[in-house]
Amino acid sequence: MERRHLSRPLYEGLPWLYMAFGLGALAVSYLLAAHGALSHAIGLVGLAALVYGIVVFLRRRDYRALSREYGNPDSLNDHDSI
Repeated sequence: MERRHLSRPLYEGLPWLYMAFGLGALAVSYLLAAHGALSHAIGLVGLAALVYGIVVFLRRRDYRALSREYGNPDSLNDHDSI
């Protein structure tokens, strides 16, 4: 079975898309404040998307920094030298 990958521009832009969607949903939730449950549901989805986008962005940044610093971050789990 062949693994499919996203194009690099799309992959790199995903956290920003998640955050933009989250902010948009939060804005819609604010504008629909008179509709009660619908506003709350959209707000929760927006908050979740925003947080998810931030988490993905920060995890990628940290992984890349670790890779630059140590070369192979998986080698940190080797305990042969102990």
